[in-house]
Amino acid sequence: MVRKATSQDVATLAGVSRSAVSLVLNGRGDGNIAADKQLAILAAAKKLNYTPNSVALSLRNRRTSTIGVVTDAIATTAFGGGLLQGAAEQARQAGYLLLVVDTHYDTDREREAFITLRDRQVDGYLYAAMGLRPYTPPELLRSVPAMLANCFDPASSIAAVTADELAGGRAAAQILVDAGHTDIVMLAGTTDVEATHHRIEGYRQVLSEAGLPVAEPIISGWEIDKGYQAAIQVLSGPRRPTGVLCANDRAAVGVVLAAGRLGLAVPEDLSVVGYDDDENVAPCMAPRLTTIALPHRQIGEESMRMLLSQLSGGARPAPVTLKLPCPPVLRDSVAAPRRSRVNG
Repeated sequence: MVRKATSQDVATLAGVSRSAVSLVLNGRGDGNIAADKQLAILAAAKKLNYTPNSVALSLRNRRTSTIGVVTDAIATTAFGGGLLQGAAEQARQAGYLLLVVDTHYDTDREREAFITLRDRQVDGYLYAAMGLRPYTPPELLRSVPAMLANCFDPASSIAAVTADELAGGRAAAQILVDAGHTDIVMLAGTTDVEATHHRIEGYRQVLSEAGLPVAEPIISGWEIDKGYQAAIQVLSGPRRPTGVLCANDRAAVGVVLAAGRLGLAVPEDLSVVGYDDDENVAPCMAPRLTTIALPHRQIGEESMRMLLSQLSGGARPAPVTLKLPCPPVLRDSVAAPRRSRVNG
């Protein structure tokens, strides 16, 4: 086995003392060590592939270079992986390792997770949710470096980063309005989901601002079969809409299937807008689905940046929610409406 290089090896190769190596590699060389010696130490460390002993460093600075991440279901679902990927990359660049615990929405598991992470002396905490929702953090998080991702504290005790779902609803409706549609229906998921209410409000705002009639949103569910059933009902009426906003991309699949069943072509007879930009659905459909992207990766990145700022000595951020934009992704499922939209 090849022996791992030590700080003494670096000192010997650079022709300096071991304490000089420690000062330079811990970022305290300026003003203490001559510039040429600093360069020699850095060159020697690189040549020997030397990395400081993390355990020894943690004992000296009382840091473990770990961040505890507790999630409700993200770690076990592919769709939320972008959030963890964004957070992990930011942490890695700063020299931190993430310890991730998925609780499966179990409050007992969540309590145990925070206790375990506290006992492991993590330097900071991130709580991340699969979907936008209110979250009441434990008392522990109120007095340590901590952030919320994709959820928010109703009491505003901890800063959070979420998607701007109201702006997302506006963007979805604006796509159809800009294409010339005046008869638009929204399939709105379910009301137990926080994002639904924000998206509905965005839809209503855009249609009202455009002077268009605002049809009452249809509470349709989130899966393909629910989108199909709702679309069959909506598209079989005496005056069918020319554009449909969908709760998510899966529901949009159901709408496109229903349109085909009724002899309608998308986008020639019906324009369809999804939500989520699910990489396994939206770009694979025929036609490719125009949709609204959820900024999961950006939420992970920004919440971790804000947490790392706290860990580097920055002030604890104001307990407000930073809302990131949900950008439209324009593909092939939207076109200008035809003149007549009356059945028969």
